[in-house]
Amino acid sequence: MAAMLQSFGVASASVAVSDHSIKLPAFSAPVIRSEARSISSPILGTRKTGKVTTKAVAAKAENPASAASKPGHELLLFEALREGLEEEMDRDPRVCVMGEDVGHYGGSYKVTKGLAEKYGDLRVLDTPIAENSFTGMAIGAAMTGLRPIVEGMNMGFLLLAFNQISDNCGMLHYTSGGQFTIPTVIRGPGGVGRQLGAEHSQRLESYFQSIPGIQMVACSTPYNAKGLMKAAIRSENPVVLFEHVLLYNLKERIPDEEYVLSLEEAEMVRPGEHITILTYSRMRYHVMQAAKTLVNKGYDPEVIDIRSLKPFDLYTIGNSVKKTHRVLIVEECMRTGGIGASLTAAINENFHDYLDAPIVCLSSQDVPTPYAGTLEEWTVVQPAQIVAAVEQLCQ
Repeated sequence: MAAMLQSFGVASASVAVSDHSIKLPAFSAPVIRSEARSISSPILGTRKTGKVTTKAVAAKAENPASAASKPGHELLLFEALREGLEEEMDRDPRVCVMGEDVGHYGGSYKVTKGLAEKYGDLRVLDTPIAENSFTGMAIGAAMTGLRPIVEGMNMGFLLLAFNQISDNCGMLHYTSGGQFTIPTVIRGPGGVGRQLGAEHSQRLESYFQSIPGIQMVACSTPYNAKGLMKAAIRSENPVVLFEHVLLYNLKERIPDEEYVLSLEEAEMVRPGEHITILTYSRMRYHVMQAAKTLVNKGYDPEVIDIRSLKPFDLYTIGNSVKKTHRVLIVEECMRTGGIGASLTAAINENFHDYLDAPIVCLSSQDVPTPYAGTLEEWTVVQPAQIVAAVEQLCQ
């Protein structure tokens, strides 16, 4: 235990990767990778702004043969999360994992598979079905110098630990007058799956966003899943990492060398000129599917994966709004009090003068997610709705 409490320097790094191709499982919408280009359109621009700075570029589509010849290695999203976690456990003996079935079973979605055998039962700790208790234990461990990762078997179960996450995890650094830091990562699967029922299809972003002192990020590709996992573990702040249950089997080639992403930066998925589409997590793929149709219709949408749900990357978002003057938000979160509502308020407060049309937000319906597959699909935003919203906004 003494070794686990040894100090370990934290260094941050950032590696930009300009080209990584993603392979999707059968249940996911295809990813559309497009180059930045000029498209003639009847849309009228009313303003001109200076050079717009973005933090990433879109990647060209490529065939499997050329992808195989590139450096790096292919991983599924859950494997990328595991690789990031394992690298951090190797570099820092204070990092530990706790949760239900995270040990020898390997986690409900196998993110921690093999880690108990490598690091032992103390660093990969199986817990009883008692979310409030083991989340509180993790917060106490963080106060003593460890860097715990809490896995919720399903994010909906962490509602049972809401008191610990809100009153302790988010506030102890402040209420202790800075005497304690709480470097804790809270992660797990969430979102609407495939007929998992209302209780197992919850989106807790709206619940956690109002808690002071907590950062929130949502991964959407193997590349950013690993980079965000490593960044969250190294952060001195408590971080909630949202993983979508339907994205675990995404495959992507990621770099062999180490990289760490920023917890506060959005990703430019597709540069465009006519409208800014802000999205995150699974809806990124619904948006990119809609983007293919929109391009064929003569529109040039700019797609941004916001990734950082709290705080928002208003630098990237603002540059895009100043260029396109129109905003569409697409989320799987509930409409009332969701991330889209907060993002709408932030854009109106900071960039209202650059808007040529009201902000439109497409969200899930405010109903418990039905078990029936067809009804479940109707509660979530679909690509056709995104196309219709863009056409209406760009009239």
